[in-house]
Amino acid sequence: MKNATIVAPQPEAVEAGAQVLERGGNAVDAAITCAFVQGVVDPQMAGIGGFGSMQVYMPKRGNHEILEFYALAPLAATPDMWVDKLLGQSRDGFGYILKDNISEIGYLACCTPGSLKGYEAALKSFGTFDWADVIAPAIAYARNGFMVRSHMHWYWTKDQSGDGQVNTVDKLRYSRTGRSVYFHPDGQVKGVGDILRNPELGDTLERIARSGGSDIFYKGEIGSRIAADFQANGGLIGEEDLAAYSITRTEPVWGEYRGHRIAVSPPPASGVFMLELLQILQHFDIGQMKHGSVEHVRTLFEAMKRMTVDKDLHMGDPAYVEVPVERLLSKENTLVHAESIRRGERAHVERLDLSQRDTTHISVIDKEGNAVALTHTLGSPSGAITDGLGFMYNGTMSRFDPRPGHAGSIAPGKRRASSAAPTVVFRGDDPYIVIGAPGGSYIAPTVAQGIMNMIDFDMPVLDAIAAPRIVGVSDTIDICNRVRRSVEADLLAEGYEVARSPQTYAFAALHAIRIEDGVSKGAADPQRDGMAISVP
Repeated sequence: MKNATIVAPQPEAVEAGAQVLERGGNAVDAAITCAFVQGVVDPQMAGIGGFGSMQVYMPKRGNHEILEFYALAPLAATPDMWVDKLLGQSRDGFGYILKDNISEIGYLACCTPGSLKGYEAALKSFGTFDWADVIAPAIAYARNGFMVRSHMHWYWTKDQSGDGQVNTVDKLRYSRTGRSVYFHPDGQVKGVGDILRNPELGDTLERIARSGGSDIFYKGEIGSRIAADFQANGGLIGEEDLAAYSITRTEPVWGEYRGHRIAVSPPPASGVFMLELLQILQHFDIGQMKHGSVEHVRTLFEAMKRMTVDKDLHMGDPAYVEVPVERLLSKENTLVHAESIRRGERAHVERLDLSQRDTTHISVIDKEGNAVALTHTLGSPSGAITDGLGFMYNGTMSRFDPRPGHAGSIAPGKRRASSAAPTVVFRGDDPYIVIGAPGGSYIAPTVAQGIMNMIDFDMPVLDAIAAPRIVGVSDTIDICNRVRRSVEADLLAEGYEVARSPQTYAFAALHAIRIEDGVSKGAADPQRDGMAISVP
């Protein structure tokens, strides 16, 4: 490799990771430094109250594995605890709407977080920097402050009430810390360009840095404060949940697209379904279609719906339910789907009657050829912040199916299925694309489109991640505002329901690196505030 590259949605975090690379750190050092900063400068997207997964490829060590640090349902949770409170489901299938939104906001919304344990395991196993060193930039941003960015403010203030969901601004004001950190004295939420400081989070991170690891959070002083706060506020997470938490390690699942080997995270992540989508589309000559044409959009949409149907039926924690990975990725299964599309049959995505999601991503490759794809998240923010600790907990309980007997149903200690799809595409034996995205149910179709744009249409990485996208996770074709209106009109004439997003760049947020002749180039999705930095 002739250079190193890091890309993520937050410029402060990218710069912190790039500085690590410049100091001689490897891809894991840079990714973990970046991740800690993301939890400070985009605190509703990720943080130590959240969870995620990380693909690590280190060829000189002969290592390629997935570190899984997903959030776990509290041990006191039961399968039928909310069955009588179910009202509906979001259109994209990402979450369930319950009476009084009890699974979205407050302490009952939270699952046991895993991010800190995951960061620690990655650094100990693969990193070269000291624990306190990788946390230091995050501490500085928490104490000294940073400017509120455009996407952050948009996310805080967007109205989600039409879907029956709680608005983020109401989650921000849920706690004393939230009201102090995110609002002006007059009660107005801070605006773009305002400085946001969170000294309590800085103090928490400093205690974690000085302690040398994650035990202070899971078995020590911070853990005791967390458990006491949950008990006082009717939450389900206790000291036993924290003390019992452990990450899992596994090998990637492999697929193939146009002669490229692709490594993804296994269930409960969504990489398998992203692969299924690609392998359905492999039966079509995508590159000969005009990008964004009626034929292109229709073919993508029908393949996405079939992937979504399989995902809704089978996706869950494989420790609790069987996920038929081999069958889903088999040529027989993908060919059946492709032939159905060719016959003009239209798939139907079942939803309960009655989107951007709350996640972030990092892609890194260093000069040694080590590659990291890390997607981490709060699932959605719960609004709950333990007084004095500064960080917000995840709101992942809203993503469990409150109906017993389903793949995604609630169970004590169960990992909630994740939409994350951190991916590495290989050309021969070497990484060719390192890619991933935040965006909930939109992640798998978005990552697949980014890969197809580079492989089928030979787009440079920036063109590939910025190209107009569509998603098909319901019976409606969601299109970004740059898909031609004539294409929309033709699809409507064919009887499709089409929803045009007002966003110029819509649906998840791709962040990718492409490597050509030993030179890596990265690109950050223009819909977010991020950037890519390459280091000689």
